[in-house]
Amino acid sequence: GEVCLSPSPLKKSFILCYMVAAPFFGYLGDRYNRKIILGAGIFFWSAVTLGTSFISESYHWMFFLSRGLVGIGTASYSTVAPTIIADQFDEGKRTTMLSVFYICIPVGSGLGYVLASSMANVTGDWHWAFRVSYSLSLMGLTLSISGTIRTTWWQDVISLGKNCSFVWSTLGLTAMAFVTGALGMWVPMFLYRAQVVQGTVSPCAEKSCNSSNSLIFGGITIGTGILGVVAGAEAARRLRKINNRGDPLICATSMFVSALCLFIALMMAQRSITSTFIFIALGELFLSANWAVVTDILLYVVTPRRQSTAIALQILVSHLLGDAGSPYLVGAISSVIQANNNHSVQWSFRSLQYSFIICVFVGVIGGGFFLLTSFYVEDDHVPNTTADALKFRQTGQDLENSFSFYSAMVGFKQLDSTSLLASS
Repeated sequence: GEVCLSPSPLKKSFILCYMVAAPFFGYLGDRYNRKIILGAGIFFWSAVTLGTSFISESYHWMFFLSRGLVGIGTASYSTVAPTIIADQFDEGKRTTMLSVFYICIPVGSGLGYVLASSMANVTGDWHWAFRVSYSLSLMGLTLSISGTIRTTWWQDVISLGKNCSFVWSTLGLTAMAFVTGALGMWVPMFLYRAQVVQGTVSPCAEKSCNSSNSLIFGGITIGTGILGVVAGAEAARRLRKINNRGDPLICATSMFVSALCLFIALMMAQRSITSTFIFIALGELFLSANWAVVTDILLYVVTPRRQSTAIALQILVSHLLGDAGSPYLVGAISSVIQANNNHSVQWSFRSLQYSFIICVFVGVIGGGFFLLTSFYVEDDHVPNTTADALKFRQTGQDLENSFSFYSAMVGFKQLDSTSLLASS
């Protein structure tokens, strides 16, 4: 298809609705049965995704509407699914199960790059990418709702604002989201421009000329995501036995090393694409190491009755200040640099290279936020409130459903924008 939509506005539509809806569903998740919220959210997400596959190119405005609705659906289940896992497992096993859970993010995101391009090539119609995504989200939940009365939402927010571990770890996660969002949008283009400078590929006016880099980057995202999440969770589990501040220290170290790897990749790009791929992979590996650990920090410094609200606020802040603006900011800086210099292949590459430096600085700042978290995490640690958590516990089958459905959802929300990229 000849779709002229830019993926950036579509992503903004998704993230805006996602951020706005997350606090609302966090409020519901702390007061009502989380199973019904999870199930309803996935059903809504699936219906909108399937509907998107039937939108024709002449109704461009409906794409923006559908991306916004998908953001609302995503917010409904992403705020409660981790807390279901937290309620089901004690602290000893929780990190391991969260690592399995959060593997779905990089795996799904990587599959988004690969599958979107593949479906467009195989079927000749980019709409099928949405239909495949829908097929992965089929569910069969029959749930009931039960309400409880708790503190007001504002009381929850004020309490969370006084929780230093939550605040600093949320800012650290925001730095992670900033870097991840910029990498996901611009790395394939950056690699293509580096190849043009090296003379290994010819300049191309087509938007899809860097699709091979997208496929490779997608594969890297999958592999490093799996390895990073597992390694980070295992390292946290072991270090926690000898150091109560182990979790935030691991997150801080991962951010610092990731920033260093990204900087080396930027400097090596003009000389060796292979080396650039290697250091980008290492950077993503250390970024991925933090996903499960950051959530685990939240779950043991926030009381169970406020966990959904805490996750919702963390989603709001990390996207608002993170990946909602980082792709645009990197692109805008690149455009300004290029406009003030010669319009050449060399400056086309350098402008994006220089703009990526901001991600290195943000990565270092994020590591600093996690270091600050380590100063407070022991004092903010919530005792094991078993009776409180039991109010939210679900059955083993519910947990299995949470894993299977959320696995499909969390990653394949990335598929929506990348499928448009592949078919442009």
